Amino acid sequence: MLSFRFFLPAVLFTGLAFCAVAQNKASSQQWVPSVFFIGEHEHAFEKLVKDYNTLLFTVCDNSMELTHDNWTLFLKDIENFAATQNVDLKGTKYWFNVFWNKDGTIDHIAFYPKPNSRNMNYEDIKVMLTNFVRVYQSPIKSKSKFSHYGSASFPIFTKASLAKEK
Repeated sequence: MLSFRFFLPAVLFTGLAFCAVAQNKASSQQWVPSVFFIGEHEHAFEKLVKDYNTLLFTVCDNSMELTHDNWTLFLKDIENFAATQNVDLKGTKYWFNVFWNKDGTIDHIAFYPKPNSRNMNYEDIKVMLTNFVRVYQSPIKSKSKFSHYGSASFPIFTKASLAKEK
């Protein structure tokens, strides 16, 4: 009887430990929306940064000019898409972290408005960006998934020079 008294708590403790580990593993592998605010899904964001560790700069052959041109064109595509969705981006400013697949489609966009951005309903921006992610196809292809962290101020005035045409 004495051994059973020690055996039962050990079995219960082991079972609870396995449940806790399984729950932690399940929560760390949770579904992440295609568009979210920076800081909203911290653990998933950290994993995305690790998984998409090739930079847009690397994909653009380490050319700052080409990286800038591609980023500017990407932002212009967002601006044009927003206009088709009746979302006015004028006066808004953001930090963006974009995670692209190898084929140039977007897996995730994490963003956050800058303090000096025009005040608006940023949930509308989230919905617009979610729709954008569904249809956007970048002309950039890569051997690996890639990402870029940058900022944006709308409207986009810079005309990209497309360094590869020079």
